[in-house]
Amino acid sequence: MLKKISVFLVILLLLACDRQSETEKQIEKVPVDLEISRFDQEFAAATPQDLPKLKNKYPFLFPEQYPDSVWLAKLQDTIQLELNTEVAKAFPDFSLEEDKLHALFQHVKYYFPQFQVPEVITITSEVDYKNKALYTGDYLFIALDTYLGEDHQFYIGIQDYLKKNFRKAQILPDAANEIAETLVPRADSRTFLSHMLYYGKLLYLKQLFIPAESDAEKMGYTAEELDWAAANEDQIWRYFIENELLYDTDSELYSRFLYPAPFSKFYLQLDNESPARLGQYIGWQIIRSYMEHNEVSVERMLKTPSEEIFNDAKYKPKK
Repeated sequence: MLKKISVFLVILLLLACDRQSETEKQIEKVPVDLEISRFDQEFAAATPQDLPKLKNKYPFLFPEQYPDSVWLAKLQDTIQLELNTEVAKAFPDFSLEEDKLHALFQHVKYYFPQFQVPEVITITSEVDYKNKALYTGDYLFIALDTYLGEDHQFYIGIQDYLKKNFRKAQILPDAANEIAETLVPRADSRTFLSHMLYYGKLLYLKQLFIPAESDAEKMGYTAEELDWAAANEDQIWRYFIENELLYDTDSELYSRFLYPAPFSKFYLQLDNESPARLGQYIGWQIIRSYMEHNEVSVERMLKTPSEEIFNDAKYKPKK
């Protein structure tokens, strides 16, 4: 009997892989016209005489309330010059990232045909790590000085849990997340469950948009952090249930389990071992379970209320 079940499971797995492979073949055919502008390089190479031309080409990067003297001073600023040098070392060529962004946009357009491919503009931002990537609809800005590697000297003084994702490998997940945020409706209530599923929807879109990236990279976790979350999924869920957190509206739960932090806050001895944002991880697993057990489109899922998703997800944490 067990042998028959295992054979059946293998067949199901193979069929799922075939469907995924066929989907990827279709996605590869999606036409995408990608334009990447290296503003970081153009600004680094500019002379004072080039400023009018740059302002004409990128008016949105030169707010009118600032006089030209600000930008002329910036061209010669020692910190800016150092940023230019370090970014040039790390990103002399952007072709690998270009290929990945091209694939990202193909995936987004496959699932959301109305999506318009933005112009990608690489910049430096004086290490504005709260805006590493910024999607406006027409443009996707990528601040390359926030992806120089977690040990870079520019990041001294920044907390470890933040700078561990200041890596090239996070450019694609950050870009995917920026786009996903424009597609996922905000949480439909103040409950912890609603906010968990909001992040779960974001992560599910990232799963669709960047399937070649590891789940750890999608989460912004290390491999060890993802392993910890997977190994303890049942205990995490039990904690949420036993403490009646799902329908709790205490906003402190967001900082404990959803927002970036050194670790999640169960107020137990294991806290220091745990990765942050475990509520996001659980939300992702609930959305995955919902999509596995219900014949609904991605767009329909995004519009479905959180409580309905939870009731129909048949979610059972892995033990």
